[in-house]
Amino acid sequence: TREVAGPAADAGSAQTVAPRQASMPLRVAERPAAYRAAREWQAPVAAHAADAAAQRPAGEPDDGFPLGLAIAQLHGIYVLAQNRQGLVLVDMHAAHERITYEAFKRAHAGEGIKSQPLLVPVSVAVSRREADLVEQHGEVFSELGMQVDRLGEQSLVVRALPALLRHADAERLLRDVLADLVVHGSSRRILEQVNEVLSTMACHASVRANRRLGLEEMNALLRDIERTERSAQCSHGRPTWIQLDLDALDRFFLRGR
Repeated sequence: TREVAGPAADAGSAQTVAPRQASMPLRVAERPAAYRAAREWQAPVAAHAADAAAQRPAGEPDDGFPLGLAIAQLHGIYVLAQNRQGLVLVDMHAAHERITYEAFKRAHAGEGIKSQPLLVPVSVAVSRREADLVEQHGEVFSELGMQVDRLGEQSLVVRALPALLRHADAERLLRDVLADLVVHGSSRRILEQVNEVLSTMACHASVRANRRLGLEEMNALLRDIERTERSAQCSHGRPTWIQLDLDALDRFFLRGR
């Protein structure tokens, strides 16, 4: 009889070749280093864990921070932090506004608000009425840490700002304080309502939306919130942060059901 080779014999004699994709003639003009910033921005939180630990004060455990440690920034507006209870969501502008407002109040009640001369004085065109107000109520601006002089019938010059607002927009700040002065009508009245003016000024010093913060800056903001009185609301009454505990997060995703 004649033997017929079966499938097993054929399989044993066949030579196995691993699949391989042919190279594609695609060229990239940018060097790999050009993508470093994008990779770092999108890096997972675990990549920043060592940085967060390094920013923690020596000898102080995580639960020593009521608002926890920062893990990310969302849309340039919110700071996300993780604490023992779960997730903390902070409106960075509102929180910084409250911190600055309380600093202004302490300074005003203590030695007074210190001013800092501007390297380049800022000229501002105003109405004659506004220029008259500055001349009539110069003590108000001095008490607020501002030095404003009249240059002409419809011209003012800002020579100094409060030290806490040394990086603020001098013209916008002057116009807002003038608006408060117009509303209150007299230097005595505005000094009685000085906290309202300090609230206006604090808004100018606060971090703005779309400003990207590093982990160190975010954690510094969280620590300042913890140290500041009445920090749960900004000076206009808006919440500055909220807590979402793990149970609430679990309910969002129907966990445990």
